[in-house]
Amino acid sequence: MICDKIFFIMSTTSNNIVKVCKVNELPDGQGKSVQANGKEIGVFNVKGKYYAIDNHCIHAGAPLTDGSIDAEKCQVVCSWHSWTFDLATGKCVSHPKQDVFTGTYNVEVQGDEIFVSV
Repeated sequence: MICDKIFFIMSTTSNNIVKVCKVNELPDGQGKSVQANGKEIGVFNVKGKYYAIDNHCIHAGAPLTDGSIDAEKCQVVCSWHSWTFDLATGKCVSHPKQDVFTGTYNVEVQGDEIFVSV
């Protein structure tokens, strides 16, 4: 069943850079839920590259950090209903419409710390 309400959220750009965790707290192939400026953000490590997206599935609100990561496709699969999101673009690749996205955030690594622009 597809939810009647689908939120269309595009990339978020801002100059507010927030430290969210240390590199050693986010092993390869894992996601971590963090709070930054009042937002719950999922930060993911895919083969040493870091991505940040809104941590709520736009379908039913599941935390995306509870999902599984497909490292080859750079995607996260929601643990509740298998909606699949591209970690680089936020695009829901499993949705029949081509314009369904979750929010994405720029990530920067400085030394052993991970920062997100919120």
